[in-house]
Amino acid sequence: MKEKYGIIEIGSNNTKTHIYEHNKVIYENTTTIEFKKNYETNIAESDLNKLYEVIEKALQYTENIHIYGCSIFRTISKEELEDINKELDRKYNLKIEVVSQEDEAYYTALGCYSDIDYDKNICIFIGGGGSIELIFVKNKKMIDKKYYSFGVVDITNKFDSLKEDIPTVTFEEVYSHIDGLIDDIDIEADILILAGGDHLYWYNNAHYELLNNTLYSSENQKYMITRDMSDEYDRNALITSLDKIRQNSDNPKWFDGSRAMKIITNFISHKINAKYIIPTKINMEDGLKNKLDHE
Repeated sequence: MKEKYGIIEIGSNNTKTHIYEHNKVIYENTTTIEFKKNYETNIAESDLNKLYEVIEKALQYTENIHIYGCSIFRTISKEELEDINKELDRKYNLKIEVVSQEDEAYYTALGCYSDIDYDKNICIFIGGGGSIELIFVKNKKMIDKKYYSFGVVDITNKFDSLKEDIPTVTFEEVYSHIDGLIDDIDIEADILILAGGDHLYWYNNAHYELLNNTLYSSENQKYMITRDMSDEYDRNALITSLDKIRQNSDNPKWFDGSRAMKIITNFISHKINAKYIIPTKINMEDGLKNKLDHE
């Protein structure tokens, strides 16, 4: 086990940092850096400068930093990635390792199911700015998987008013659009675990009630809601002031994609006939740290 190390996961919309010491998190942070939204012909210089700030904060804890690029970094050219890594190497002696969609899904899902005991189907939703993965698990074994090449950034780009205090678009309009992006799913699951981002951040700042998870025991999955509760909360999100919710948080920009995420997860919950939704903070880092601990 490594004594102290850090993991920085760069997504299309949010960059997450975790610093571990003796397998315990001693620092964590999520910074909104809109790499995908601001991408034209290259990664925006202003976004790279924000990434440098994230790295410099992490380096205050340890020089043993691992940086993983997801989503948008899977689509940039080899030459552009090399240029970015040359600068990272010059500044910090670090580089970005691009993670495939399959590996991102695997490590995130592993962080969800490795420590739970449940003998029925579970669907793990891994949502980001530019992609979505669904991993179906039963008794700690993967039984099916679905990958999609759209995420919350694509939805908010199409329905820009979702970022406004009260949107002009309706829940049904966005829901119908998502329906056109996702084919039939021929497998069901009792439980939908929300991972790949801090889904608890939404519920906590919006002051929505959560139930204690009585389905199984997990330190990282303490709460749940029923699908009926989810339907009420997710529809309410489009008629409630987003500005007031932003005021409760320390990262107001994070909420630009929050409504899109809620409608996507709501759609999936009905598509797989889930009875319960479990919001978590589990990310790819939770699976990766197991790998790094044993290297």
